[in-house]
Amino acid sequence: MTLNAQHVPAREPLAEHHHGLSALEVRHLTAGYAGIPPAIDDVSLRVPVGEIVGLIGPNGAGKSTLFKAILGLIEPTSGEVLAFGRPVREARAEIAYMPQMEEVDWDFPVSVLDVVRMGRYLRPRPFIGWSKGDREAAMAALERVRLAPFASRQVGQLSGGQRRRVLMARAIARGARLLLLDEPFAGLDAAVQHDLLAILDDLASEGRSILLATHDLSCVANSCDEAICLNRRVVAAGRPEEVLTEPILTATFERHLLAIPQAADVVRVVDDEHDHRGTR
Repeated sequence: MTLNAQHVPAREPLAEHHHGLSALEVRHLTAGYAGIPPAIDDVSLRVPVGEIVGLIGPNGAGKSTLFKAILGLIEPTSGEVLAFGRPVREARAEIAYMPQMEEVDWDFPVSVLDVVRMGRYLRPRPFIGWSKGDREAAMAALERVRLAPFASRQVGQLSGGQRRRVLMARAIARGARLLLLDEPFAGLDAAVQHDLLAILDDLASEGRSILLATHDLSCVANSCDEAICLNRRVVAAGRPEEVLTEPILTATFERHLLAIPQAADVVRVVDDEHDHRGTR
């Protein structure tokens, strides 16, 4: 199959990059669930400040488990997670999470504005209502994703692409410097994906850091600053042109894949089991 993604122009590197500051640093992290082997084993990676990093791997590779460990939703067996140089438990207000669409109850009777305002609820505390600042931050985030006219609409009435933008607005409204996005482009058409990538590019230009899990190799090739291949362990990490190679993709997905960067910014992926055209 040939995978195409709209290209987002490269950004100028931020000054912080020259000092090696990491928004996220995962060190020798092992985590999983009781009674089964670890979902991730001895994982180390970093997300530089102001960069978009694509995390790719097959289903069951541990991407969602990694996010849960970073967010403190599960306790790792070993290793540590640092956000902006601090233990992640001390920096949770700096992290926003955009879940997969399937994790959200879209039938719950709540407005678009209220979903976005939920991103402002930073820590366990008695809820005494939304402040003026919460509303302003939520509306600014909705303006950014071009959904302000839908603020009072029930979230269940939105299209799939609009729902994805609501989740992104919620992450933006939090004001966090590090965004974790789990499959943000799954099921979206090229135009909607391009719009979301443009928003992410703007956020990175402002110094926000983004780790996104995706199955879209062309998105990683064209729009991410760095790529990480994960299959329980980190198989490879680096610039997309260094990582999206035949040996690395084959090792990551455990099947023969061939990645060929082409002049038109296309990544061609050939699966021997399903492609019989003899391409090599």
